[in-house]
Amino acid sequence: MSIHQSISASPVERHLVSLRPVLDALDAESGRLDRWGRTLAARLMRGNRMLAAGNGGSAAEAQHFTAELVGRFDGERRPFSAIALHADTSAVTAIGNDYGYDEVFARQVSGHARHGDVVVLLSTSGASRNLLLAAKAASASGATTWALTGTGPNPLSSVVDECLCLPGPAANVQEAQLVAVHAICRAFDAAVAEAEKRSGS
Repeated sequence: MSIHQSISASPVERHLVSLRPVLDALDAESGRLDRWGRTLAARLMRGNRMLAAGNGGSAAEAQHFTAELVGRFDGERRPFSAIALHADTSAVTAIGNDYGYDEVFARQVSGHARHGDVVVLLSTSGASRNLLLAAKAASASGATTWALTGTGPNPLSSVVDECLCLPGPAANVQEAQLVAVHAICRAFDAAVAEAEKRSGS
């Protein structure tokens, strides 16, 4: 789309145009997504779990991720342990009330996370204090920390083990993060299927 066309384009057309470079950036990270999916499969198959968290729309993305692992992505396989920390409303409201909202994820991570678990934090800004504290709590628990964020470097990318940073408008970053989640699940399912084939189960 030319500059002249972009000026006269509808809001929907402009939105879709701004999504394309974010997806191009995601495409460049395909190797990381495949590795994350296979690493996650290896961890969960040996009894570890995934913990995930985010705020607002990122919370929805995180819960989508855990649902794909506990339920299924697009093929039959056994369920795996994955917990969306924001989905426990009693814990979130109790911790928020007693310790402040900055601690709503960190305290849960400290309670749930064990060595070898994977904690996945989703954020478009990469600056949410409750996610920063969750990352630090995860590291203290011996868990591996991954983040999906917008433009980097950012505060969250500096405190996790690995970060997938996507440049672009927040809405487009969030859309691309769902594609990333599905790509990880695709690699996850492939790794599980390969392991089950080798074991003959």
